[in-house]
Order: sequence, then structure tokens, then C-alpha cells
Amino acid sequence: MNSTRTLTYTLNNNIKIPRIGFGTWALNGKVAIEAVKWALQEGYRLIDTASFYGNEAEIGRAIKESSIPREDLFITTKVWDTEQGYDETFKAFERSVINLQMDYIDLYLIHWPRAKRLKTWKAMEELYEQGSAKSIGVSNFTPDHLKELLANSTITPVINQVEFTPFLYQKELLDFCTKHKIKIEAYSPLTKAKKLNNQILQEISNKYNKTPAQILIRWGLEHNLIEIPRSKNKTHISENINVFDFSINKEDMKKLDNFNENFRNVKDIVFSSG
Repeated sequence: MNSTRTLTYTLNNNIKIPRIGFGTWALNGKVAIEAVKWALQEGYRLIDTASFYGNEAEIGRAIKESSIPREDLFITTKVWDTEQGYDETFKAFERSVINLQMDYIDLYLIHWPRAKRLKTWKAMEELYEQGSAKSIGVSNFTPDHLKELLANSTITPVINQVEFTPFLYQKELLDFCTKHKIKIEAYSPLTKAKKLNNQILQEISNKYNKTPAQILIRWGLEHNLIEIPRSKNKTHISENINVFDFSINKEDMKKLDNFNENFRNVKDIVFSSG
């Protein structure tokens, strides 16, 4: 990766992925283009989008205008619920690559574990074998969903992208994924700013002379997660990637781990059904 600000992990298929990426949910139009350009300028090389976000065209435009070589980037997009199914997934993938103005996708994910997920995965395995998708994975899968997938597939997903913060410390899921060499990629790692005023978090951030957001991102990195914070604020975009010059000690990591209260920003039948 041609980035001086990020380090990489190696996925279970030997593909390298930046440890920090830029999320683009709810960024649209000129805001999306501008934010992605800022992110690329700051050293982000992983850009995360989805068919459902409706901004793949803007993401593609921003990348084109950045003049950064395609091979230096890691682009993720996702197949949405209404696009799932064997034949439907190929069509959805084609729409995404056209919108992004790209010949391939670095990581293609199932956005949610819906009824057609196994048929969708079969199509994704073929996209991977063709080289159209360099890596394939899932999003919002529970351990039970992953067990089902592993029992009915030939390719293990490289990633499970889920909401994951100290306030939603899914240790069972992390342990399961670690055992099966599936990387956890954390979306909404900053709790959509809803928990940044936590008193203990504030105290820890003051101790390290970092922002609460930087502490939350660093916490994820200490747990070997991939972090994909999102912002349309240029200062915050810069701050969120400036987390490689410190580490959090074991005592403070334990305090952060103990924040868990199963707090979710993104609620769905997958999680509310028990």
C-alpha cells in the first residue's frame, strides 16, 4: 500500500488490507466526493462503500480525480438485501463496478445475512475465483450465521464487518472470528459520537493527549480490528488516522473493555430477535 500513515493486516487469502479505512455511509453528492478526496490526501487507502449507500458513483469519481493508482487502493462495496440471490448477485456486482468505474473490487461483502445468503455466497465465490473480487466477506453476521456459512461453502470469508466499540465489545464474536482467521472490521467505531463524552473515556484521552475518538480507534487496533471511521469534517478525518504514534496500556485497555453495555447504533432483526 502506498500510504505513509497506515499499516496493514494480511487476510486469510494472503491479501493485505490497511488497518484503518474510511467509511462513507450517508455521504452523498459533493460532500462524498470532497470527503473521500480529503481522506485520500490524509493517507487513507481503504475506502468502504455499499450499493445501499447510493454513493458508489461519487466514490469512483473522487478516486479518479485523486490520481492515486488503482493498485494502491483497497475498495470495498456490498451486495444489498434486495440484490441477494445467485443470479442477482452477479448483476449487483456489475452495477457496482460500473458505478465505481473499476475493473475489480478488492473486497465484496454480503451486507446483511438474509434468506438468500448461501446462494449469494455461491455467486461471490465464483466472482472471487474469476478475480473480479479479490476478497469476499460478510457483514453483520453472528457466530451462528458464520457456522452455517462455513459448513456450506468452500471459501472462508476474509472479513466480518460489524459494529464494534468498547460499548459493544462482542468478545464471543471476536474469539470465534479469530479462531477461524476471519478479520473483524469495525463500523461506527466512534459510536456516532454518542459516547464521546463518557467521563472515563475523557480521562483516558487526556492522559494520552489524544481525542476520545482517537482512543476508541486505537482501542480497536489494540484488539487487531480493522477500523473504518466516517466523517465529513476535514479535521476529524485527519485526526482519525493519526493513531499510530501511541499505544494504550493494559490497565486502560481493561477499563475500556469494561465499557460494554451492548450499545448499538445499528439495530436490525438479526440482533433484536435474540
